[in-house]
Amino acid sequence: MSVEDWVERLGGPDGPERYRRYSLAAVVFLAATEAVLWVFWIATAEAGPLGLALVAALGAAHVTVQGLLSRAALLYYLGARPRPVPLVALYVALTVAMATLGCVLLATGRIQQGNLVSYLVWLLMYYAGPPMLALPRRPGVALVAAVPVAAIGAAVASGLSGQRLVLVIGAGLLMVPFMATAMRISGWSVRLIEELARARATQARLAVAEERLRFGRDLHDVLGRNLAVVALKSELAVQLARRGREEAVAQMEEVQRIAQESQREIRAVVRGYRTADLHAELAGARSVLEAAGIDCRIENGPAARLPAQTQAALGWVVREGTTNVLRHAQGASRCEVSVRAVATGSVALLMENDGVDPDPRPGTGSGLPGLRERLAEVDGTLSTERRPDGTFRLTARIPWEAAE
Repeated sequence: MSVEDWVERLGGPDGPERYRRYSLAAVVFLAATEAVLWVFWIATAEAGPLGLALVAALGAAHVTVQGLLSRAALLYYLGARPRPVPLVALYVALTVAMATLGCVLLATGRIQQGNLVSYLVWLLMYYAGPPMLALPRRPGVALVAAVPVAAIGAAVASGLSGQRLVLVIGAGLLMVPFMATAMRISGWSVRLIEELARARATQARLAVAEERLRFGRDLHDVLGRNLAVVALKSELAVQLARRGREEAVAQMEEVQRIAQESQREIRAVVRGYRTADLHAELAGARSVLEAAGIDCRIENGPAARLPAQTQAALGWVVREGTTNVLRHAQGASRCEVSVRAVATGSVALLMENDGVDPDPRPGTGSGLPGLRERLAEVDGTLSTERRPDGTFRLTARIPWEAAE
């Protein structure tokens, strides 16, 4: 199994759900790395038992609140929670308390200047992201800038100077804006992915609605005039019959002729739905899927040499498969359709797409059973394969002898 397959399996089906999981996992990872750095600092610094205990307690609280705040901010971007302002206040208070503790440890001689450098750089670096993610842009920038400035001022007052002070200032100027911008972009990306997913669903619904409108328009154009004529001639026939006129018979014969003509015309309209042409269905599938934001690739193979009955059966497979992609593969990004001659002496149509639920609920639809009945008329078979990585494959096979 390749690295891509492992990533696919760990992340689940492609789409907004996977991106949401990755974003929340990144928040947990950042909190975990901060915890590791504080454990390393406590293990290497000589601040006395009381000082190390205070750093451990405040560090654990800081890591916990950082994870909770970042997660709540991402959920705010998803529209699932209100803006987490109380958590921001608690997080800022913990950061100020930790910065004050570090400066007090330096001023009382419990730690060296080098210990305070790493202490402040890590603290301010991890502090910058969550407030910028949780607050509006201007208040976030003001708050993210104010705490580092105050912390560096307190460090100078406690005795930090020289190259170590320059190092803290330089690291703060580099890492604080970087972390704040990265977290802000993460929230914006999560919101953008969700909006794109909703837009894709809307496009799919619009494609179905447009087809319904076309069908309704065709029915209106075919039947509207004829029904109006039938109504007028039947009314005229009634009046003539009441008067005992023989012309009433001619009028009713005309009504009968128009009704029969309407039957033929409505059959012609419906035939486009009850008879599927393979080439037309392939072109329609590409158009509908690409309108829904799904990359569609088609390989015709021997499609042009197949008889009309076989093309109609395979055309229904394409139509039903396209409908299933739009209805059931909410996270689909690609769909591949190929018609090929296989070594077993048959022609096969393969339709594969991603974005399906690897563990679906049992359904009661009649689409696939109906396809199996249609393929059975030409000695064909239909099989489906659902893979753990969220890929679904639909395969229709018709014996080559039957196709010829």
